[in-house]
Amino acid sequence: MTQAKDTPWLFRTYAGHSTAKASNALYRTNLAKGQTGLSVAFDLPTQTGYDSDHELARGEVGKVGVPVSHLGDMRALFDQIPLEQMNTSMTINATAPWLLALYIAAAEEQGADVTKLQGTVQNDIIKEYLSRGTYICPPKPSLRMITDVAAYTQKHLPKWNPMNVCSYHLQEAGATPEQELAFALATACAVLDDLKGKVSSEDFPNMVGRISFFVNAGIRFVTELCKMRAFVDLWDEILLERYGVQDAKYRRFRYGVQVNSLGLTEQQPENNVYRILIEMLAVTLSKKARARAVQLPAWNEALGLPRPWDQQWSLRMQQILAYETDLLEYEDLFDGNPAVDRKVQALKDGARAELAQIDAMGGAVAAIDYMKGRLVEANAERIARIEGKETTVVGVNRWTEAAPSPLTAGDGAIMVVDEAAERDQIERLQAWRTSRDEAAVQSALSALRAACASGENVMPASIAAAKAGATTGEWGATVRAAFGQYRGPTGVSMNPSNRTEGLDPIREAVSAVSSKLGRKLSFLVGKPGLDGHSNGAEQIAARARDCGMEIHYDGIRLTPAEIVSAAAENQSHVVGLSILSGSHLPLIAETMDRMRAAGLDHVPVVVGGIIPEDDAEKLRAMGVAAVYTPKDFELNRIMLDIVALVDRAPLAAE
Repeated sequence: MTQAKDTPWLFRTYAGHSTAKASNALYRTNLAKGQTGLSVAFDLPTQTGYDSDHELARGEVGKVGVPVSHLGDMRALFDQIPLEQMNTSMTINATAPWLLALYIAAAEEQGADVTKLQGTVQNDIIKEYLSRGTYICPPKPSLRMITDVAAYTQKHLPKWNPMNVCSYHLQEAGATPEQELAFALATACAVLDDLKGKVSSEDFPNMVGRISFFVNAGIRFVTELCKMRAFVDLWDEILLERYGVQDAKYRRFRYGVQVNSLGLTEQQPENNVYRILIEMLAVTLSKKARARAVQLPAWNEALGLPRPWDQQWSLRMQQILAYETDLLEYEDLFDGNPAVDRKVQALKDGARAELAQIDAMGGAVAAIDYMKGRLVEANAERIARIEGKETTVVGVNRWTEAAPSPLTAGDGAIMVVDEAAERDQIERLQAWRTSRDEAAVQSALSALRAACASGENVMPASIAAAKAGATTGEWGATVRAAFGQYRGPTGVSMNPSNRTEGLDPIREAVSAVSSKLGRKLSFLVGKPGLDGHSNGAEQIAARARDCGMEIHYDGIRLTPAEIVSAAAENQSHVVGLSILSGSHLPLIAETMDRMRAAGLDHVPVVVGGIIPEDDAEKLRAMGVAAVYTPKDFELNRIMLDIVALVDRAPLAAE
């Protein structure tokens, strides 16, 4: 008797850019190509609760996702896409209650039965403090809003996943497999502990069953496959033993995945196709631990924004595996494999030890600083292994000689967001404000403030504000006023580590230049704009610290004015700026103008990010002393460059 094939996972691509209208066209095209679910990428102002015309939004609008400032944008985003029939994943955290409110309002306008809506809001704020940086409020009120969303969906959107515990960015920040397991599970426990007070004991198991995970799969194929099997076992164990969930159907580990973007290389980028395929196998081969939804990065994401064709290539990879191979015809291929069983057990033991440490500190919310520090340390070790060639990365630290890739030739090799898109978005936002009933908006925002203050669920008031015409920035300002604004830990201690390998010559150079300067070489590391990917900045700051420099690093989300003010206050000898969101040109231009106006044009400025060579030339023309991209993985060389720049820089005018 022939066994029936398993149903394939959901095929998604993570997409959104420029404007709601342009993103809608992309979604409808991808669905026509065989994509079976949507995965919405929002731009950084939307993620952090600012309107597109806010000072901090300058240069960020439409860059890493779609701007959604109000119900009109959400309406345009899903035009001609029946939401009642769609499975939509929204990668949104701090503003998750607001974006879900807009989604519900848009669905109701379409005439949808909201009880049939299917999809996910990521809604994992804890990993934002650890790795991604799009937080708004402090941890405790943020946790409250997470569980407000969950409790609301229990009553009103029974098919909706109210939280996607996200370990994806933990791995991007350098987490070991054991840390990824433990930190994600600790986050889930923090949410479930809080949720117990908001839903009845009868509804709690069903609510647990709606919690899903969003996981990363790296290139170490066997380890990643075993990690997923360990996730399945540990989640079942926690739900049974800690929460008493008896029904096995509610203890299923349900997860979606995007495979690793950290390992995509700027050098020989065509090799990334093989990396993406191998990483996808880790989350699909084992039936016991197979992903429910898979979205793959494009091969050229280390270079810039992928084109629709690049996303289509990644989609076809999934379809070939699901429909051309016989994978879905078999039971689990790894049950009873002794090597797999040993590795799974080792991962579970390591994760349990980390979980015990976090529990002893009071849980995930209380242990944020500890977990952040562990990630920075683990990432430093990962980079050191690549620098020392202990870890091989093909085309990066071995076999670096290669013919130029024809795939990257020509002006159209990556997509560039139209500069006019930001202006268009701002004009439509201003027109929206002019056309709405201002009294109704203010009344709705007043009700939202009251809900925040009283402890009642914020979702009904957020939906009412969405329907009244309130904006993302107004919602964000309301919760900031109610709960406060948060500055996350940097994870970078100013005390040097015990690291010594290869640093002695750099320390000698730093000491020599410091003697000439009359004080220790002062290096200011800054992240202008809303980009919260702080991993690179943290590693630069940590390595410079270990080399003997005086480091000033105040974390993410700074304006150019704040950075220049800090450079003047600290009498910095060099300024390093990190931007990975694609907003480098306008933000660096403003920074350089302010440096000159402040009389700091003698201070060299270096910039790092995902920066095409054409843009790098423009930055150098502005006066930037050096530009570094992902291909510049040798941190010690960067340190020597910085010392040389300071040594050659003219002294400040007396």
